[in-house]
Amino acid sequence: MESNLQTRVLHNKLTPELPHHLDISRQELAFDWTEVDIQQIFRMLVARMTAKSFTGHPACRNEEWLKLSIIFSIDLFATSFTLRMFPPWMHPIVAPINPARWRLKRNIDKAKTILEPLMEQHKEVVRRRAAGEEVEEEDSLLNWMMDNGTAQETEVLDLVTRQCFLTIASIHTTSMALANLIFDLTANPQYFQPLREEIEEVETTMGKLGTVDAIGCKEYLPKLEKLDSAFVESQRFSPPILLSANRVALQPITLKDGTHIPMGTRLACANVDILNDTLENPVAYDALRWYRKRHETGQLNKYCAGQTEKHNLHFGYGNQACPGRHFAVGEIKLVMMRLLSEFEFKFPDGKGRPKNFYADEKIFPDPRAKLMMRKRRIPCDKCGRTD
Repeated sequence: MESNLQTRVLHNKLTPELPHHLDISRQELAFDWTEVDIQQIFRMLVARMTAKSFTGHPACRNEEWLKLSIIFSIDLFATSFTLRMFPPWMHPIVAPINPARWRLKRNIDKAKTILEPLMEQHKEVVRRRAAGEEVEEEDSLLNWMMDNGTAQETEVLDLVTRQCFLTIASIHTTSMALANLIFDLTANPQYFQPLREEIEEVETTMGKLGTVDAIGCKEYLPKLEKLDSAFVESQRFSPPILLSANRVALQPITLKDGTHIPMGTRLACANVDILNDTLENPVAYDALRWYRKRHETGQLNKYCAGQTEKHNLHFGYGNQACPGRHFAVGEIKLVMMRLLSEFEFKFPDGKGRPKNFYADEKIFPDPRAKLMMRKRRIPCDKCGRTD
């Protein structure tokens, strides 16, 4: 009210020296590293991608469903860990007063309000098709379960609960694998360039994924052999679980060598040690280890992410192997393609690769860990500038 200095500076300083001050502003635009909670970003990305296939639209954009699908696993494991602190005879007493178990019940009730309308929509589509109408409908696992389940399995509460349980194995394990992979690559930045070059080479040969009608994930993702190798190597250091093929002896067993296994004994394989004992220099992270091994041995269909074999048990083995592993690997590749192509990463100043945490045989990355990221600098073909 007493002066127009703020106006005079615009007229007399900023505008006459406009190019100079825009250059000053541009310098700050180039300094746009942002610290992010990459694990939360991955959880939400994977939750959306998974929901798109599992339940379809609009659930994949429903914030309440996405949050529910993320928190359900946390509450379930919290319930499990609490009960394991008490002998089995006390479980009926402890379970009803466990807050995490209350949250599970509330979330299943919420899920029912979200998914039941989608189930009714599918029933209407089925009725109209039976009447001879041609009706288009989005493909989803929920619809398939309704069409192929028994009468009991397709009861609303039963099917909703099954959808919640599907989120347990499909969201956190995949998002943690993504976090560990980006942490490992950031700790070993020499691998960023070969992975980006592979993506660019595939895009040059086949076009960008989604832009050519005849080319989809089936043809595209197997071409990313180096990215596949980087994930297998990352999973070697940070598998979702230290022990695979968990079993319980339902009766006493005596093996051929005389080893006696009493009834009730828990059995498992130390999958980390089994794999590492077969490798040269297992303490080093080598993102291209499995890529080289495939080409050096000529076994191009071996050592792939999601492929089970007797030395690599991180996804299980045989008919008990993780049934959703190939979907998870595909999601990981899709996310990493986008991130590597468009962004750069580094750790915050003074920080390095976050340490993993352990809870019994389970492994998960430090939930407090952060990452710095910014839009990738790509040199201009004409002037060479990257800003």
